[in-house]
Amino acid sequence: MNLQAISINELTLGMYLVELTDQRKKIAVKNPGVVKSLAVLEHLTGKNIRQVTIDLDKSNIDDVKNNKVASVALNQEIRRATNLFSESKVVIDKLLKSLKQGSEIDIEPVNKIADQLVESLLANSDALQSLSALRTKDAYLLEHSINVAVLLVSFGRHLGFSQDMLKKLMVGGMIHDVGKTQVNLDILNKPARLTADEFEHMKLHQVLSHPLLDAIPNLSPISRDVSTMHHEKLNGKGYPLALKGDQISLVGRMSAIVDIYDALTAVRVYKAGMSPSQAFKIMSTLAPDELDGDLLRKFMIKMGFFPVGSLVALSDGMAGLVWQSNPDDNKSPVVKTFYSVKFKSHRDVKYVDLAKSNLTIVKGLSAVDFPADITDYRQH
Repeated sequence: MNLQAISINELTLGMYLVELTDQRKKIAVKNPGVVKSLAVLEHLTGKNIRQVTIDLDKSNIDDVKNNKVASVALNQEIRRATNLFSESKVVIDKLLKSLKQGSEIDIEPVNKIADQLVESLLANSDALQSLSALRTKDAYLLEHSINVAVLLVSFGRHLGFSQDMLKKLMVGGMIHDVGKTQVNLDILNKPARLTADEFEHMKLHQVLSHPLLDAIPNLSPISRDVSTMHHEKLNGKGYPLALKGDQISLVGRMSAIVDIYDALTAVRVYKAGMSPSQAFKIMSTLAPDELDGDLLRKFMIKMGFFPVGSLVALSDGMAGLVWQSNPDDNKSPVVKTFYSVKFKSHRDVKYVDLAKSNLTIVKGLSAVDFPADITDYRQH
């Protein structure tokens, strides 16, 4: 056995738990084993547990160990990321309009911006991920395309993919919803939940995407899989081809996870965005029947309970945004606080580095927990 005592805030999915320590004594875990679910983590962090003991030899935490640290400071990378994020919207918008009009497709602007986005993510993934949390209700398709691309590349990097592979994932994410250019605009832009018939029409976007993808010159199979497989399910009940099990590629399985996560956390006209932890709870119920359980676990490890851009409440009653990640402890990021939960009022902005504070995150929040628009607080 290779035992190591760590703070409760360092415990994450994949670790093999053998012992707990509260304020008074050590407590042997009745059924030692690998922490596999968010429910276990939430249960433990809600108790008065200060420390845990894990067995490193039995822990499956290579994903955590191999997660690369940013090479450029956030305040240095954010300007480039901001410009790239804006430029990406223009590039994708132009591509979608060309596809809708049946015009000749020039994929080079997409390839170029994809290269630059990957470079930015490799320099500091927090920069683009913080921008992807900026949502506008009337630009969902554009922002969803960029967000899926950014999340896919971050996920792929976490899994150790090559830079060339990451670029193909980026392109795939940016074009994954091209079929929606062919569906009824009234249904696409409906400011409410779709009826059963409307949803069946919306599902056609996956069928309609195939000829559009054929029209894109030199599109890689990897980029194509992102688009064609992100609505397939392991149990064969997805669409458009009802692929099952191994018929769905690794990239297709990753894309399904990322697409659902971004859709659940997005703000829409008819719904508020969920907190990441709420989204993960729902997604956990979809594995292993619909989603790949191992990949979902790895995605959760990559994102952490509280990803950059998510809203959280701290133990002192203040709330705000996760501003910067901590690669050594994903439960101790830098938080930009600006709201008092107790008094339900805004406060002066403060930046709290939880790695250097006695404060902890007590729960994730969503935008509906705040009385007014908080978009301005997201600005760097």
